[in-house]
Amino acid sequence: MHSQSLKQWQHSHDFVSINPNGEKHTFWVLWLTVITMVAEITAGTLFGSMALLADGWHMGTHAAAFLITIFAYRYARKHTNNKAFSFGTGKVSVLGGFTSAIALGLVALIMMVESIQRLFSPETIHFNEAIMVAVIGLIVNVVSVFLLKDEHHHDHGHGHGHGHGHGHDHHHHHDHNLKAAYFHVLADALTSLLAIVALLFGKYYGFNWLDAVMGIVGAVIITRWAWGLMKQTSPILLDSNIDDDYQQQIIEALEIGTDNKISDIHIWKVSANHYAAMISLVSHEPKPVKDYKQLLVKFDKLNHLTIEVNRCQDAH
Repeated sequence: MHSQSLKQWQHSHDFVSINPNGEKHTFWVLWLTVITMVAEITAGTLFGSMALLADGWHMGTHAAAFLITIFAYRYARKHTNNKAFSFGTGKVSVLGGFTSAIALGLVALIMMVESIQRLFSPETIHFNEAIMVAVIGLIVNVVSVFLLKDEHHHDHGHGHGHGHGHGHDHHHHHDHNLKAAYFHVLADALTSLLAIVALLFGKYYGFNWLDAVMGIVGAVIITRWAWGLMKQTSPILLDSNIDDDYQQQIIEALEIGTDNKISDIHIWKVSANHYAAMISLVSHEPKPVKDYKQLLVKFDKLNHLTIEVNRCQDAH
């Protein structure tokens, strides 16, 4: 008997921000990466270049990371309305980004170990062949970077779920899944460039040791990228609270000039770009819940808002 009136109170849990072009371009980059990976690993082994071999294995782990990216996109889209997920699948792309960051860190560790070993146990390098393959790898990486760059920097998100009338959501959108893929191809481009520099100096100046040193430099830079991505994604996965200033503004909007007192408040991310809020307040003269929600209309980060109102039994 409430079928019509219930609709206005039901919550949307579609907090998935999927960039279709980002997904498609990631798939193209995956194939480019796999082809180049095979070429570089083969050439690095045959021609004795640690920088080239490291770049090849590095691209192999990136291919695995791109598979994670694509899987996360498709899984999130497929299960968008699956009731098994309390707040939808908005965090799937965040989890994909976090997983890729770990893979990126492992790549850096492997590069570091292999490069240090090669620094103390150098091998003969066939410079001409190694340089040729490294240049091809760099070209592929640059193309991949441009394929993902625009999507990474201009992702506006698709599929916004705005319950309770908070449909503004004008703040910047983040697709950590796509960002992870972008960092992976950027890391590939960097290691290819470092490999070329090392090989050129080794060929013309005899600085063969620079091949291993460049591997170490690349590992350090990639570690920083991986750490930065983990720092962005892990708080979302752990339901960390919104920043204190924003939360205090919400409290003030509900309390100042009223009889209301906040007794409990939780505001956390349910996706890379959407926040849920659960607020309990106490008042001597409770008003309808819609009145309290109206006080929070300007807070466009809140996409899923639940307010509990309790009557205070104490005397005024």
